[in-house]
Amino acid sequence: MSRILIVDDELRVRDLIKKYAKFEGYEVSEAGTGLQALELCKNHEFDIIIMDVMMPELDGFSACKEIRKFSNVPIIMLSARGEEYDRVHGFESGVDDYVVKPFSPKELMMRIGAILKRGGISVPEAKAVYQYKGLVVDFTGRLVTVDGKRVDMSPREYELFFFLVKNRGIALSREKLINEVWGYDFLGDDRTIDTHIKQLRKILGPYSSCISTLRGVGYRFDD
Repeated sequence: MSRILIVDDELRVRDLIKKYAKFEGYEVSEAGTGLQALELCKNHEFDIIIMDVMMPELDGFSACKEIRKFSNVPIIMLSARGEEYDRVHGFESGVDDYVVKPFSPKELMMRIGAILKRGGISVPEAKAVYQYKGLVVDFTGRLVTVDGKRVDMSPREYELFFFLVKNRGIALSREKLINEVWGYDFLGDDRTIDTHIKQLRKILGPYSSCISTLRGVGYRFDD
């Protein structure tokens, strides 16, 4: 199993990346500072590191330079600043890729996979099953069970629900949902989305609260 080290002083960022990485099948370790990351790298082997730039005690650039003294582990740098100088500084420090915040977790997972494959490191196959407590979603088999009982959905409800789950933690506008699930030739209105969401919540029963309404925006699936 490929091992990822996530280094960021913001817990919510670490949790977001960890959620997606574990779903993809990676083993995850965490550090809240550059110094913690440095100590972990001295005592453990990782296949790739996701490193934030702005951190207390030791910033990402400095931590990367120290790690490069004894390891060639691939490093992806995260930063809220995307200016050319910062990118160049990052690559000069020894990073392999540079991602600007806010970022897409799905894109980050793709970048991780691409770097690992170039290095000849096996990448885990994406899991085809999602589970949260008693809610199980089998994407391949197009099955949804709630507390052990299979529930039935219409084809469109399946598509909408699967899209929400696959993009969990991400705010999805009604327009985005319409374009991705119904297609650009959709002739209805926003009420169609609201009606389907209402039906999905009814079907999910005790897990209906997983679908959050974002006033003035759309919806988000949270676990």
